[in-house]
Amino acid sequence: MENKRVLIIGAGIAGLCAGVYLRKNGFETEILEMHSASGGLATSWTRKGYTFENCLHWLVGSQEGADLNATWKEVFDLGQLEFIDDEIYQVSEKGGAKLMVYRNVDRMEQEFLSKAPEDSEAIKEFAGLVRRLSAFKMPGGDSFFSRLASYSRFLPYLPLMAKYSKLTMAAYAEKFKNPLLKSFFASGFGELSFLAIAFSLAWMTKGNAGYPLGGSAKMIDLIEDRYKTLGGKIRFGAKVERILVENGRAAGAVLQGGERIGADIVVSAADGHATLFEMLEGKFLDSKIKKIYETYKPFPSYVMVSLGVNADLRGEPGHIQLFLDKAIEIDPQTKQDSPSFRIFNFDPTFAPPGKTAVVCFNATYNDEYWLSLREKDRVKYDAEKERIAREIIAVFEKRFPSAQGKIEVVDVATPATVSRYTGNWKGSMEGWLMTPATGFKQLPAVLPGLRNFYMIGQWTSPGGGLPSGIMTARAVSKRICRDSRVPWKAA
Repeated sequence: MENKRVLIIGAGIAGLCAGVYLRKNGFETEILEMHSASGGLATSWTRKGYTFENCLHWLVGSQEGADLNATWKEVFDLGQLEFIDDEIYQVSEKGGAKLMVYRNVDRMEQEFLSKAPEDSEAIKEFAGLVRRLSAFKMPGGDSFFSRLASYSRFLPYLPLMAKYSKLTMAAYAEKFKNPLLKSFFASGFGELSFLAIAFSLAWMTKGNAGYPLGGSAKMIDLIEDRYKTLGGKIRFGAKVERILVENGRAAGAVLQGGERIGADIVVSAADGHATLFEMLEGKFLDSKIKKIYETYKPFPSYVMVSLGVNADLRGEPGHIQLFLDKAIEIDPQTKQDSPSFRIFNFDPTFAPPGKTAVVCFNATYNDEYWLSLREKDRVKYDAEKERIAREIIAVFEKRFPSAQGKIEVVDVATPATVSRYTGNWKGSMEGWLMTPATGFKQLPAVLPGLRNFYMIGQWTSPGGGLPSGIMTARAVSKRICRDSRVPWKAA
């Protein structure tokens, strides 16, 4: 069979992983990336010697033999990453009170009970759930019998999933009387499914959610290198304006500027809304897809304040959330009363010796405000960025007096920044928020009335994150092989 040519739109995690899988199976591939580098939202940037991480908190699959470990090894040499597992997930502080959220469920339970004995029943319920989920293995497999076996192991978890999948983080927070415990659960995008934090802590207690030194850039480079070694091509600065359709099948893409590129198959790993409503001009939608884009809620966007601090902050928490008496206004619709700081004292690659990179992430759904402000009033746009940075710095320096007067780099990214560099709908930090309404159900990878076209990535998998990229890329690559009558191989 003559090798089929596949165009992949977007060089984020999903696009790169799809490229690796398809090259392994003999397809000719070219990735079209609008930006000047791979990664999409899985990115970082450098300012005067400091690296500011936009994405990676932990990688599910870091532990040998655990969920997703073997899958990541299919697309790059995981052994080239050095993982660290801090014993503390987060420290929450309010006034003089402090709550340590440990990665180990036993230590977490002891800490919670010591600080909030009045909430012992809810604490024990939560710790018990995390323990149960730490033994959970993701269902799946490449053969009928391996899938059957995995789903049989999943059956005992069905009652658990049915019970807790109906709860949001905000709803579960109401079980607690202690203000710090209540705030810890309530601070996770209220509508987010409660199972999201439960699974995250389950992966951590199992040791399967380590942080890779070098962050997302190191990981992206390794996947891109594997893809190129396999003979895959990437074209940067190639923004797709329209997907070519001929006789009901995808036949290539038209780039900004008018260049036409032909293909036998097109895979979009780009923003879902732009793919459906712009590149395909809204022509291949059914009522189900329309309802999803009308009713599902995406993750919020964010204003990210990054600081280069000329101080050694080793010994301080790597992730700290500070609950304020007076909220900071992020934009006219958004106030921040609990800024969260990631202090990269655990990653020496992010700052010169004796210095520390710090990132403060502030969620907002008011993306239109920032887009409009940048377009219509750049003076005010810059002034607002400076104001927010000043207020965030004041909070930071009050908590970390050793950093006072030692901040030598300040960088502020807004929803307008996210939209410009990634094209993600509404400047969203990921794709669809996983809520009780969405559950774990995957969205369609193919569209009605359009052959030879597939979608992958965070807009087809509620909950987003790096796992959604590789899992959807793997599943669709297998489907392309099946549709093309090519024997699938992953190794």
